[in-house]
Amino acid sequence: MVTTRKRIWGWYFFDWASQPYNTLLLTFIFGPYFAEVARAHFVAQGLTATAAGAEAQALWGYGQTIAGVCIALLAPVLGAIADGSGRRMVWIWAFSACYVIGAYGLWYLLPVQPGLTMAMVFFGLGLIGMEFATIFTNSLMPSLASEEEMGKISGSGFAFGYLGGIVSLVIMLLLFAENGVTGKTLIGIDPIFGLDATEREGTRAVGPFTALWFALFMVPFFLWVREPRGTHRAISLGTAMANLGRLLKSLPSRQSLFAYLMSSMFYRDSLNALYGFGGVYASGVLGWSVTQIGIFGITGAIAASLATWIGGKLDAARGPKPVIVLSIWVLIAVCCVIVGMSREAIFGFAFAPGSAMPDYIMYGCGILIGAAGGTVQAASRTMMVFHTTPERATEAFGLFALSGKATAFIAPFAIAVASDISGSQRIGVAPLIGLFLIGLILLVWVKPNGEKQA
Repeated sequence: MVTTRKRIWGWYFFDWASQPYNTLLLTFIFGPYFAEVARAHFVAQGLTATAAGAEAQALWGYGQTIAGVCIALLAPVLGAIADGSGRRMVWIWAFSACYVIGAYGLWYLLPVQPGLTMAMVFFGLGLIGMEFATIFTNSLMPSLASEEEMGKISGSGFAFGYLGGIVSLVIMLLLFAENGVTGKTLIGIDPIFGLDATEREGTRAVGPFTALWFALFMVPFFLWVREPRGTHRAISLGTAMANLGRLLKSLPSRQSLFAYLMSSMFYRDSLNALYGFGGVYASGVLGWSVTQIGIFGITGAIAASLATWIGGKLDAARGPKPVIVLSIWVLIAVCCVIVGMSREAIFGFAFAPGSAMPDYIMYGCGILIGAAGGTVQAASRTMMVFHTTPERATEAFGLFALSGKATAFIAPFAIAVASDISGSQRIGVAPLIGLFLIGLILLVWVKPNGEKQA
């Protein structure tokens, strides 16, 4: 018999299973590896090191832009179809397959004569799978417990997910990911299973590792999480689109929901871009290796796990809005530091030659990004629950995904264009500050407890 406690833990396991796509692929292992390989490829074509780094960052941004547009266009439609039919698990199965196939395919990005376009296609497929699977699992959240428990459950789920990200990252750094210079892992051994360090097979194994991790740890989810009984109906595209149309038309009269969706459109997009480009920035601007970036990731993920757990309790006690506001201010401050710092100076103040201070500052930024980023995501999920009902939850979270992805092409595109024009990865991050500020301003019109106040 599946108890309520088991069902909640099964739901937590989706966060544990899916988090490595963000931790290992988007940010700390594959992203920097892609940047390293792409940079070397462009240098070989005759670009300077600085221009090659900017071009690699731009390519990474354009690839995520395309995936973001696909997610933005399809998320609310699929959500409406799922709510209309009452079926969510079948969609989770389908997009889980996309996650696994996309992640596994990253193994084929070779260090020499790399298939950069093919790598971005696989990465985009897995990213789409992760985002859509998240929509449908989030839509199950209102049926897990009472409204009073939502903040605690959301925060605990994210904390458990970040813990999974930490464990997976530690395994990769200790046993698989080799330093590009020495060919050894963080503990000074060759990559296990006879993987060839000269072909970067230890680092490339992050793709299959992430795919297998997801497949293994989704087992508790599929065993313990069930949809409410008697909810399955025939799929009707016409009915689903009509319901979605009514929801969209109602938005201008639902000020709190409309303002929240617009706000999250900007601040979540900016946060995702910060995650997606953090490792690429550290690789190109500070010259960090994959293992250094991995250590940076561990510190950030530990901070995220602790902060989201604490933030979940604060969310339950005070509501999600104050948590969101504080987190955004922290992220704005971090972006200002990143834009103002290079290996040689910060805000015009020079470091001593060979100083490790830029590294220490960047580690501090990583801790703050992890803590504030994890907390704002957990609180955002709670705020969305406060703006919907269990019956229309998938549609609402599809709209929530749209708000996070409708401008998902803007932040990566802005970074890509700024990087191209300025020829500087550092200046390329500057547009994120403006996006965070827009999101913060729009929160003024959001009710602290959503539409539950009405």
